[in-house]
Amino acid sequence: MSVYLYRWGKFAFRRKWIVLPVWLLIFLIIGGLGIGLKKPVKDDFNIPNLPSQRATDILDKQFPGMSAQFSFDAVTGTYVIGAPAGQKLTDPANRSAITQLVQKLGELNIVDHSKPLMDPIAATEKMGCLTGDRSDPAFISNCGLAPLNVLGKGNASTAPADTVAFMQVPFTIKKFSDVTAADRTAAYDVANVARNAELTVEMDGTIAQNNAMSTGASEMVGYVVALIVMMIAFGALLAAFVPILTGIVGVGAASALIMAGTSVINIPSFTTILASMIGIALSIDYALFIVSRYKHELAVQDSPEEAAGTAIGTAGSAVVFAGLTVIIALCGLSIVGVSFLTWMGLGGALAAAFAIMVALTLLPALLGAFGKYLFKPKLPLVAKHDPEDPSSVTNGMRFGRFIGRMPALTLILSIVVLALFALPATKLSLGLPGEDSQPTTSTVRKAYDLRTNGFGVGSNGTLIVAADLSKVAPDQRQAAVTALHDKLASYSGMDFVTPAVTSKVDPASHANDYAGSTGARLTAVPKTGPNDKATQDLVKNARSAEAQLNSQYGMEYGITGTTAIYADVSSALLGKIVPYMAIVAIAAFILLMLVFRSILVPLTAALGFLLSMAATFGATVLIFQEGKLGLVKETHPLVSFLPIILIGLVFGLAMDYQVFLVSRMREEYTHGKSPKEAVVSGYHHGARVVTSAAIIMVSVFGGFIMVPDVTAKSMGFALAAGVLFDAFLVRMILIPSLLVLLGRAAWWLPKWLDRILPDIDVEGTKLRALQEKQRKEREPEPVGV
Repeated sequence: MSVYLYRWGKFAFRRKWIVLPVWLLIFLIIGGLGIGLKKPVKDDFNIPNLPSQRATDILDKQFPGMSAQFSFDAVTGTYVIGAPAGQKLTDPANRSAITQLVQKLGELNIVDHSKPLMDPIAATEKMGCLTGDRSDPAFISNCGLAPLNVLGKGNASTAPADTVAFMQVPFTIKKFSDVTAADRTAAYDVANVARNAELTVEMDGTIAQNNAMSTGASEMVGYVVALIVMMIAFGALLAAFVPILTGIVGVGAASALIMAGTSVINIPSFTTILASMIGIALSIDYALFIVSRYKHELAVQDSPEEAAGTAIGTAGSAVVFAGLTVIIALCGLSIVGVSFLTWMGLGGALAAAFAIMVALTLLPALLGAFGKYLFKPKLPLVAKHDPEDPSSVTNGMRFGRFIGRMPALTLILSIVVLALFALPATKLSLGLPGEDSQPTTSTVRKAYDLRTNGFGVGSNGTLIVAADLSKVAPDQRQAAVTALHDKLASYSGMDFVTPAVTSKVDPASHANDYAGSTGARLTAVPKTGPNDKATQDLVKNARSAEAQLNSQYGMEYGITGTTAIYADVSSALLGKIVPYMAIVAIAAFILLMLVFRSILVPLTAALGFLLSMAATFGATVLIFQEGKLGLVKETHPLVSFLPIILIGLVFGLAMDYQVFLVSRMREEYTHGKSPKEAVVSGYHHGARVVTSAAIIMVSVFGGFIMVPDVTAKSMGFALAAGVLFDAFLVRMILIPSLLVLLGRAAWWLPKWLDRILPDIDVEGTKLRALQEKQRKEREPEPVGV
């Protein structure tokens, strides 16, 4: 491989004015397609065969059309209304303002006028909930979820009675992906008539959610830090801009293709965020690695063209395999069987592929274009010692020698630090991003808080219980549903359960017709929020009671609703982590065995990764679940797909650093140095590049902590922490310490395996043989004496 890349590098350097225009044309075409074909992104967290699907099937059969409201693509909207301080919504002026709001909604063209709109006070009054003994358990069960918070203080709510209301509104828009910014604005502004009357009106539901997330500031942080780091690494201003330029091209091309893909497939919103994170970091890192090698080769090669070819042939080979580990890890997300993870992984893999392409094809052409001016002007007092100079004593050489003298001590210290950070990981809790994770300034989050204040936090994630009575004797159906109601209400974590509604109602009395019904549904309100572990446990316990009721009455039932679906998704994703890690680790092990021609080096690389992951999970739990350091104002469970995304991406990046650092150690070992000398020499050459790359990665990922969305914030922090732990503690301390302790055994490979494995020549042995042959051919024939 090194020979082919060497030849391409020389060609691209020499024919730069062909390669650069071609890349510009490709970039413009891809960018134009992205802008022209872009459609709204869509978040769909559905997973096949979830337990909540049973309830959905029952609803579809017994209550046709009702299950559609639980689809992740359904367009829903709820107006949550609060009275001015010291007033009630039932006061004449406030009631009149709500009536006007209902009238305005009736004039809005995106509202489904085929379904009646009733203001919450009138609906509550019709239910008979404006009067009665509000301390009576029967009243609470019947009126706990009346559109007006008739219960007030003393039950789930914290607001006085009759001060908070909600109104669900049907919309004509069928898919969330079809909601436009104008639709959101119209739906929000229609409530200004009530706001002008001093009522508080906020909106939740998908009609109010905006998935367009700006990450520009976060990306800018990454670019600025990367520029500073590379100025220090190269000691020159112009050279620092080259990796930034390749990063912009790589990220731009990948993002444009993803945007174009939204025209034909549903792509989750986090795909672009993940691709942006990966694209910036990898494009800059790979360019940094190659430019660093190019700088060294300029001092030892005959010409800049030869230096560029050698840099692409050697460092470029490492980039290919480092990038392949990232692509394998991210494409491996498809084995989880969850569509949104598949597309996120493929989007990230696309960004990684572009990072490789721009590093190998665009970068050598840029080196040729800048020519002798690349490392000018030199910056004073910056990067005085060149790590590529064997006679230069750098900090990397000093630390490498320290590890060589005391490998056991550095190994133990790194493991202890990682273990301490890993301890909080035992408290890991998972959930999906709900309304409580929205920015506190958004109307969705304000509606969540207002509804929590009026109806209790459980009202934001009610459970829908759907019962199939078809196998229950007609005279036993009412008793079966009553038993189900009482069982659900008996759980300590349940606030209350509303009376059942059967699939048929007596036309004369409008009462439930149990004998003639084959289905029933109940609404259960937990005491805790949608993502709380207590709510997830409540769902499990409620489902476990089905066996008893089924044996007694023959009744089957399921539990659905946003809360139940979120709990199911979290449980399903958690169960996918181990098989995913196993498959990705095996694939990466084989790839690294090809690169290093060793059994123990890939094995130690994987084991070190497990330690860095444990530490990363622990640190993320400390910050986002336990609220340490004040990074987040409110604690939340970690988003369900974060562990798998984190494992996939950081594993790929960890192997990047493994390849960058250890490939140079192997190169030194194959050229005759002792194992210890090879580790120290490789550390001397690779430490600055890996350190610079890791700082850039941490800055790029850490920049996403600035994003208001708590999911993006937690993802950015976790990725930054993962790179920090893995690069600085595992790759630069733990792995070199192990290699020194293992000695020659580290590079052992069974002879039979060595014969059957293809020789990919990452260390450039064949390339050096070719260069030596070319050098001899250029030398003049010796003149005879």
